[in-house]
Amino acid sequence: MPVSVLTTVLAQSGDPTGLSSGLGRIVVLLALLASLILLLRWYNQQRKR
Repeated sequence: MPVSVLTTVLAQSGDPTGLSSGLGRIVVLLALLASLILLLRWYNQQRKR
């Protein structure tokens, strides 16, 4: 299958992961916030040493 046909098929199928749905966006946002909080906690612990 040529690459152009494959990309056309993938583009027509929409988002196969479902991450662009409303619930998917909330899950991604919560994951980003959780990682940011963990990063800030780690940074504060490193600063106290």
